[in-house]
Amino acid sequence: MKPFSVLSFSVLLLAGACVQAETKPNILFIAIDDMNDWTGFLGGHPQAQTPNMDKLAKKGVNFTNAHCSAPGCSPSRNSLLYGVEPFKSGLYAFYDQAGLPKDFLKPYTAMTEFFKGNGYNTYGSGKIHHRREETEVEWTEFFKNEKMPIQFDEETGYRQGKDWKMNFSPTLSPLENHVDYQNASFGVDVLSRKHDKPFFLAVGIIKPHLPFNAPKPFFDLYPDPVDPPRIKADDASDIPAVGRAMVKIGDYNRFNEDNAWDKVRRAYLACISWADFNIGRLLDALEAGPYADNTIIVLWSDHGYALGEKNHFRKFALWEETTRVPFIILDTREKKAIEGRTVIDGVSLINVYRTLAELTGLEAPDYVDGFSLVPQLKDPSTPITEPAICTWGRGNYTVRNRDWRYIRYYDGSEELYSHVKDPDEWTNQADNPEFAEIKKRLAAQLPKKEVPLVKDGIEGWSLPVSADKPLGKKTKNNQK
Repeated sequence: MKPFSVLSFSVLLLAGACVQAETKPNILFIAIDDMNDWTGFLGGHPQAQTPNMDKLAKKGVNFTNAHCSAPGCSPSRNSLLYGVEPFKSGLYAFYDQAGLPKDFLKPYTAMTEFFKGNGYNTYGSGKIHHRREETEVEWTEFFKNEKMPIQFDEETGYRQGKDWKMNFSPTLSPLENHVDYQNASFGVDVLSRKHDKPFFLAVGIIKPHLPFNAPKPFFDLYPDPVDPPRIKADDASDIPAVGRAMVKIGDYNRFNEDNAWDKVRRAYLACISWADFNIGRLLDALEAGPYADNTIIVLWSDHGYALGEKNHFRKFALWEETTRVPFIILDTREKKAIEGRTVIDGVSLINVYRTLAELTGLEAPDYVDGFSLVPQLKDPSTPITEPAICTWGRGNYTVRNRDWRYIRYYDGSEELYSHVKDPDEWTNQADNPEFAEIKKRLAAQLPKKEVPLVKDGIEGWSLPVSADKPLGKKTKNNQK
């Protein structure tokens, strides 16, 4: 009887493991590149058409005051995916991760590696990491795009010079020729498969990253001209020199000279609607498949984007338009969730790692920064006591809570904005004695320590004016 008992016990253990695998929630992880608040559910632009993300925001929890850890693709993604703030990792700028010091990443566990090591199959497509090879340590399967020809309608669009990134034109090619369509199609395929293990499916939607190209029907959604953002002509007059040095004034002036701002902004909105279309394909596939009631959906963008505000174009600055991002979490296991839930306190994307770990019943690595947002998912009115901190270069930080933004640059210069009275951040109150106590309280939230800049593997063009590149040094700030 003894062999039978051992065998029976083994069978029971296996059965228990299978039940546990079946009950573990899946994760649909949607990463968007360069999308600011110009969406319906965030109200950043009155003409934005994003019905699929709007629907998700209505069903899930919409973090309306969410901010990136750094306003650039590489430092933002490194921070979120490894769960470590830039001022603790030293990854302040853009990196070719193959060029980092040997074993530099060894203390860190990428989120995808974490879930794969805890019994998940991990699937990916599109841009998840920035410049990192897709390895078996992280991925069960990673989709490789097929390069297809794309035809541009440059007669109705706009192109600035010969730089391929500076193309703001509709495309006329079939949808399936586009990278984001292919990336989403892979996700749709994974969602239609039968899985014997829980899965972590990461789909990286690349638009609205430059160049601002999208199929023509998405340009046709918008009038010509589109409404411009609210811009104050002398907005830079009360900004410290370090902040002004971050402004991409060259792009701003060229668009003015070419009378091209409307085409640039219309192209950006078209790309947002194109991204929304592909996100909708993923959400529809999930809803129609067998995993509709056991999947956690998290949607986020790596940073915001300025389209003329503060005479600035692109990311790479510490103001609202460049740090604020879409961020939605929907746990489909909730059967009686109230629609229209919003969290209005300032919150950082650094908290995604610990949140997903708790939602899946796992223990995040000890080093991981941030905190779980599960209390806010259960009750959106639960206060967030720690503000969102965003870093752009060593020594440059912004703190964002519900009502205020405070910025301190490496040289000690400051900005302070009241989002109750000044949501456009037009009036710098840093020297106003009326708000000295508020400034002091926000400044106390800044990092007490910061590690040195990691120099190996750095892409030199991306290093902002900072403690490692002070004003007065030759800078390539406006060349990329």
